[in-house]
Amino acid sequence: VHDAARPLVTAAEVRAVMEDAAEHGAAVLGVPSKATIKESADGSFVLRTIPRSRLWEIHTPQVIRPDLLQQGFDKALKENLDVTDDVSLVEHLGSPVRLTLGEYTNIKITTPEDMPIAESILAERGDGSE
Repeated sequence: VHDAARPLVTAAEVRAVMEDAAEHGAAVLGVPSKATIKESADGSFVLRTIPRSRLWEIHTPQVIRPDLLQQGFDKALKENLDVTDDVSLVEHLGSPVRLTLGEYTNIKITTPEDMPIAESILAERGDGSE
């Protein structure tokens, strides 16, 4: 599963996540979080700091064996589960999802401010080769 909001994914990343999914049933591209993440119960005060060493920023593509994905959708529908991405469906099944190390340059383009960053990444890549 891949969305158009991450058009800078490389062929090497796609190959790696496909290989991990073939071995484990489900895999997702991601990078270790660089940011400090705070949890808040009310949006006004910090409840706690979540250890950064355990946090990953998840990207696409997310690769899931088709039967596993269908089972996840069935469960989500039956139990009215709130999921934010496709591998969350697999998590709700209790099945493992392999983290495949991606690249920080696989940014999500959702606002006009993201375009100059994407253009810079593409310019740095030059001819588009890996």
